[in-house]
Amino acid sequence: MQNNKNILLTGTAGFIGSNFVPYFLEKYPQYTLVNLDLLTYAGTLDNLKECEGNPRYKFIKGNICNRELVEYIFTEYDIQGVIHFAAESHVDNSIKNPGVFIETNVNGTFTLLDVAKHYWMDKPFTYKMPYQGCRFHHISTDEVYGTLSLDPNDLFTEETPYAPNSPYSASKASSDMIVRSYQETYGLNTVITNCSNNYGPKQHDEKLIPTIIRKALAGQSIPIYGDGKNIRDWLYVLDHCKGIDLVYHTGKEGNVYNIGGRNERTNLQIVDAICTILDEKVPSAKSYKELITFVEDRAGHDRRYAIDASKLENKLGWRADENFDSGIIKTIEWYLGKYKTSENN
Repeated sequence: MQNNKNILLTGTAGFIGSNFVPYFLEKYPQYTLVNLDLLTYAGTLDNLKECEGNPRYKFIKGNICNRELVEYIFTEYDIQGVIHFAAESHVDNSIKNPGVFIETNVNGTFTLLDVAKHYWMDKPFTYKMPYQGCRFHHISTDEVYGTLSLDPNDLFTEETPYAPNSPYSASKASSDMIVRSYQETYGLNTVITNCSNNYGPKQHDEKLIPTIIRKALAGQSIPIYGDGKNIRDWLYVLDHCKGIDLVYHTGKEGNVYNIGGRNERTNLQIVDAICTILDEKVPSAKSYKELITFVEDRAGHDRRYAIDASKLENKLGWRADENFDSGIIKTIEWYLGKYKTSENN
C-alpha cells in the first residue's frame, strides 16, 4: 500500500464509522480521511468532535447517490481507497419505508463503485499506474444470511447462502452482489466484511442497548419484542473497527470476511445484564428489571444470528479484545455520561 493517501470514508458520522475515524486517524498518520455523509437522523457531527481540528480529516456533507459530487471528491482529493459504511440500517424503518433503503444502499453503493472504477482503471482488470492496489472495502451485515436454527453449532460462514428477510437486509444483500460483480466483471479490487450486531459508544438512541439504558434511567417501561428470546451475536464496536482495518490492509482481494463477537445473547439476557449493572451503579427505589415490558413482535423478526469468525481469526489473526461482560460495562458508562449530560442541559 502507498503512503500519504487520501481515503474516502462514507457515512462515518454514524455509529460504527464515528468509532472508526478517530482510531484510523491515530493509527495511520500517512492517511488523510475524507468523510462523505448526508447527516440523516442516524448521523451527527457531535460523534466526530475529537477529529474536527485534525488537518488530516475532512468532512463533506452530501449524498453517496450524487454521482457528480462523488466524481468531484475523487478528482479534488485524488482518492486512493474507499471504506464504505454509509447505509440506512434500522430494520423497523425499512419495514415502514423501504424505498429509501433501496436508494441509499443499492444505488448509492453502485455510484461509489462505478466512480471508483472509472477513476482508478483504464479498462477491465487494468488499473492506471498511480492507482495500483487501490481498494474498495464494503461494510455489510450478517442479516443478509437470513436466520439460523437454535442449534448453537449452526453459524453463518462466508459460504452461507444469502436469504435476506427484511427490506433492509435485502438492500444490503443487493449491494454486496453489486460489489461482487465489479470484482468479477471489471477486476476492481474489493473486499466485503459482514458483521454481527455492534454495540458500544455513539450508537443511535433508537437501537436496543441505548433504548434499554435510556428508558431505565427515565423510569419508563423498557420495550422488548415478542418473548425476548431472539438471539444475536454481539460485537463491541472497536473490535469491529480493528477487524475492518485488518481486512482493508491485509484481506485477500475479492474475499468476504465475517466479523463476529462470539457473544450470543437473547434480548432478555441483554436487558437483564444492563438492569443488573444499572441497579448497582445508579440504584433506584425498585430494580430496573420491573420496567421490562413485552411488546408486539417486529414483522419478519429473525430468530437467531451468529457468526463464525474463524476465517478472519485464522487467516488474518484477528481477535476480539472485549467479551460481552467487559464491553457492556464500558458501553453503559459511556451512556451514563451522555444521558446525565443531556439531563443537565
